[in-house]
Amino acid sequence: MELKTSTAGTMESGDIMIQIAPTDRPGLNVELQSSVEYQFGDQIRQVITDTLTSLGVTQADVHATDKGALDCTIRARVTAAAVRATGKDVWKD
Repeated sequence: MELKTSTAGTMESGDIMIQIAPTDRPGLNVELQSSVEYQFGDQIRQVITDTLTSLGVTQADVHATDKGALDCTIRARVTAAAVRATGKDVWKD
């Protein structure tokens, strides 16, 4: 699947900024910045990875800047960034 660089989200409290970029390295390379990384970093990375994989994105560089987002917000932002990066509309049948 061909990707282009895309972004979704904000730097507001309770949100997360997701940036997806194409890469030559295999797999999903997730870089996370979060004030709650020690407590929730593994969970945030897992939500990002699971969401991208379910959308068919298996090779990308992902930079996430978390400001206390809930899992549902993380999934929404990752989905929006993936749709912008791939051009694939996941909301249509």
